[in-house]
Amino acid sequence: MSDLHIRGAALTDVDAVLAFWAEAAEGTSISDDRDGVARLITRDPDALLLAERDGRLVGSVIAGFDGWRCHLYRLAVHPEQRRQGIGSALLTAAEERFVALGGRRGDAMVLERNETGQHAWRAAGYAPEEQWRRWVKHLTT
Repeated sequence: MSDLHIRGAALTDVDAVLAFWAEAAEGTSISDDRDGVARLITRDPDALLLAERDGRLVGSVIAGFDGWRCHLYRLAVHPEQRRQGIGSALLTAAEERFVALGGRRGDAMVLERNETGQHAWRAAGYAPEEQWRRWVKHLTT
């Protein structure tokens, strides 16, 4: 895996990230647009971690820390690159970021229907907590 490079995203990556998510990520989000990704990178440049191999984007994870909790979103690996340790490498980088910031526990947003993703999260040591539910209110239309 020495040919894998993990780095924080830059504003110049916005279009590539959106194209990558359209191909590799499960589902879409209200924030999946140029403004949303640019806002994330501007606010916390190290939160969006990208994995590259041979100059090609092959994985991503958002490792957001709000000072209280560590949140993981958008763990995605290119379909042709799966089961090669890229997701594990991204999660290790995210967890190292959280520990360095003082975080104590990471939580992940995983779609109920995303069985592949659920398997990957379980393999990484994460488990669902059935007593919790996500409550959402859209702030814009």
